[in-house]
Amino acid sequence: MATPLIGDPSFERTVVLLLEHGAEGAFGMILNRPSDVPVGEVAPEWAHQVSAPAVLFIGGPVRSDHVSGLARARGQDPEHFEAIIGDLGTVDLHQQPGDGAPAWDGLRLFAGSAGWAPGQLEDEIAEGAWWALDADSGDVMTTRPDDLWVSVLRRQPGELAWFANCPRDPSAN
Repeated sequence: MATPLIGDPSFERTVVLLLEHGAEGAFGMILNRPSDVPVGEVAPEWAHQVSAPAVLFIGGPVRSDHVSGLARARGQDPEHFEAIIGDLGTVDLHQQPGDGAPAWDGLRLFAGSAGWAPGQLEDEIAEGAWWALDADSGDVMTTRPDDLWVSVLRRQPGELAWFANCPRDPSAN
């Protein structure tokens, strides 16, 4: 999660779900950047499957022309789904969605992603640009993505929760 010290407008007040982290670097999706673009304009075949708000989310500045899907599975092994964390996983958007009820409890489509070279994320955490926090299963499919940064901070213990009250421009305080 971006701290007020992030210094990069692409990540200001973002909540990033880290999907991979290792010797090759790190990869994730920004969860709280809905666009104004309805999913039906980009992927009409998936428009009836996505969760509200039914818009394309900006997953990050890397490969912004690439669309990915994150979903929470309903039941066992849904078709075109690969689990990542518990019942959360990726959806193969190259396959046609089924005509019946969705095989998941929520689906979001993201344009782009967030990525870091080897050691880059660790350096940015050490510099105070990011907080490494546990994810909550409701974060990905929240119906209030604009409030997610504040919501995640408010549920943190101790002084970290105070940052939920931090103004967008601390110099205006």
